[in-house]
Amino acid sequence: MKLIDNALKSLHVQEYSKKQVIYGVKIFPLRRYNDEDGSLSELVRLNKGKIEGDVSFNVAQINYSEIEPGVIKAFHIHEHQSDIWFVLPHSKVLFILVDQRDGSPTTDVIMKIVLGDCNSQLVLIPPGVAHGCINLSTGRSTIVYFVDREFSSVPGECDEKRLPWDNWGKEIWETPKE
Repeated sequence: MKLIDNALKSLHVQEYSKKQVIYGVKIFPLRRYNDEDGSLSELVRLNKGKIEGDVSFNVAQINYSEIEPGVIKAFHIHEHQSDIWFVLPHSKVLFILVDQRDGSPTTDVIMKIVLGDCNSQLVLIPPGVAHGCINLSTGRSTIVYFVDREFSSVPGECDEKRLPWDNWGKEIWETPKE
């Protein structure tokens, strides 16, 4: 079969190669056990507040967040705190991370990950990596996240610094239109 010239001019192959990963960001795939009556995902095992496995992370607080459809929870950054995010499998969130650490081998690298979407995984975000998300689901998306410092709303103590939602351009939140 031969395609017409107009079609040939517009063709391209979608990019499937492995994307660059921000130094210090770790993705931990989780085993999801499915059977006819439901599913189970083991998120973490704790031993005296430390997460067992590859992560040297002391859990200080566990948070739960819901995001309405289409809502952007724009960028924020921590100078001291590390986060571990988990998006429930029935949700679908585009998670965007941008390395803002001076001297990091991946400074200014942008990383996009789809979380949830029938997948069970944890993402470790080190201090200095800006992060935010947009709910791609038609319903509410749910995030459970672990932090290694307790939250404080006191201005001099708060480690959650905000950046503009369009700090890297509003198109960063757009999904492909192919």
